[in-house]
Amino acid sequence: MSGKPRLTYINGRGRMESIRWLLAAAGVEFEEVFLQTREQLLKLGQDGSLLFQQVPMVEIDGMKLVQTRAILNYIAGKYNLYGKDLKERALIDMYVEGLADLYELIMMNVVQPADKKEEHLANALDKAANRYFPVFEKVLKDHGHDFLVGNKLSRADVSLLETILMVEEFKSDALAKFPLLQSFKARMSNIPNIKKFLQPGSPRKPPLQEKDIPSLLAIFS
Repeated sequence: MSGKPRLTYINGRGRMESIRWLLAAAGVEFEEVFLQTREQLLKLGQDGSLLFQQVPMVEIDGMKLVQTRAILNYIAGKYNLYGKDLKERALIDMYVEGLADLYELIMMNVVQPADKKEEHLANALDKAANRYFPVFEKVLKDHGHDFLVGNKLSRADVSLLETILMVEEFKSDALAKFPLLQSFKARMSNIPNIKKFLQPGSPRKPPLQEKDIPSLLAIFS
């Protein structure tokens, strides 16, 4: 095995995508193992690789890490994307956790019943426009720097850009009323490591489609 982190999950976004984003932003190349059958998942559990019988799993620095937030915390700390002190880390955590709530809303839309999907998406987009994006517009205004915390890239910036782009997949003008977020998006998207990740052919995954659900259920249910 090479020295690159090794990511085990499905060939899709899900709970691994934010990990891919953070590694990419840090300029870290990684390998991926895609689960295709339930037997593969069960085998990982049986051989002790999955502490709680769940993926994502990231093999890094001799460890087999599970639980998405724990993995993200480790990567952010290892690659200096977690602030300079405890106060900055608290702000980063607060922003990331808020974004995670919105991210979850958007991500789960695809699995909603057909008669609830439109309502669920409308609710998620409403919260993006009226609860979450105004917060980060104000943070950028009050902070007065290019980044959300301190004056350097952190996992909070990466998380915000990822979430903005996901919301825009459903509503292309989602930032129309947020000029500072528009500028933030442009700046972050042009950071070399992130720009590379946004190019076709990168490890970034496309949105989950309804046609993908049966194969996922075959693995996880």
